[in-house]
Amino acid sequence: MKKMEWIRSEGDHFIQGQSGKRFVAWGLNYDHDHVGRLLEDYWEGEWESVVEDFWEMKALGANAVRVHLQVAKFMESAEVPNSVALEHLSRLVDLAEETGLYLDITGLGCYHKQDVPIWYDALSERERWQVQACFWEAIAKTCSNSPSVFCYDLMNEPVLPGEGVVETDWLVGKPLGGKYFVQRITLDLRGRTRQDVVREWVTTLVSAIRRHDSRHLITVGEIPWAAVFPGAKSVFHPSEEEYGLDFVSVHFYPESGKTDQALAALFSYDIGKPLVVEEMFPLKCSIEDLQSFVDGSRDRVSGYFGFYWGRTIDEYSQPPVTIQAAILKAWLEYFRDHGSTVLHPTEAK
Repeated sequence: MKKMEWIRSEGDHFIQGQSGKRFVAWGLNYDHDHVGRLLEDYWEGEWESVVEDFWEMKALGANAVRVHLQVAKFMESAEVPNSVALEHLSRLVDLAEETGLYLDITGLGCYHKQDVPIWYDALSERERWQVQACFWEAIAKTCSNSPSVFCYDLMNEPVLPGEGVVETDWLVGKPLGGKYFVQRITLDLRGRTRQDVVREWVTTLVSAIRRHDSRHLITVGEIPWAAVFPGAKSVFHPSEEEYGLDFVSVHFYPESGKTDQALAALFSYDIGKPLVVEEMFPLKCSIEDLQSFVDGSRDRVSGYFGFYWGRTIDEYSQPPVTIQAAILKAWLEYFRDHGSTVLHPTEAK
């Protein structure tokens, strides 16, 4: 296996550190298995399944995998990280090096509400941020020496409350498939601007990572509000100042017949840094619509991440083939067959 190169950002794209070749991520979110279990629910007792899944993703043409880590699994208390979970993460990093798959490590998940510790939700805003900083310090210590880590994603789809609104729950909305994917970083702006809150939150977590890791890239997975409110700007990437985030990550699920609108919203996040579509899937459109979205953006985008849930094309082909299985089979076939049109020629499979 060829030794992995460190990935760094340069202007509006990524570079492989040693060779200087351009890097484009063609990746998969490995957030849960086909029955909805999170990675941390089975990586101890079913490690061989994880190994098998990584090689299957590699065979599909992926060069990157996005994994999602929960606070509850990595923090025993407000100040003590879970050493066993960190050992499993270290093992995963080794597996990434073995398979040649770069890791997008997304943290601070509270996807299963029943797993969120009571003590964690009872903390004040500042106390909660300190736990989050402790989480990221532990992750950075564990992963700092491996070139297989593509980036740290501070949190999946963080949001803020409206002005004058005091929220009571850190998790937002109704669960999707039993999981809460959106999380607040504060419950009350308390007269502060949204920008002020984001600045302090991001710099707190970035500083925690940089105490132990100066090389790996840092981002945050954003809801593309510009797709809902045309003209909306990213609160995490203001033009007037930097918070230490290295590139822009947005999550896009284009709608049928609205490719142009999706592209216009996506390009509003093109601010001179690398731009990554960290989630995409034909959830609201056809495979052909998704292909149009990718074709229309690949000159300005430095990475795309779809989804893989532990089942192969052959497994989805076994009778009886349900509508869901047919959709997932078609998606994986698309991912397998079109990576070479996205990747830089030197990276194409």
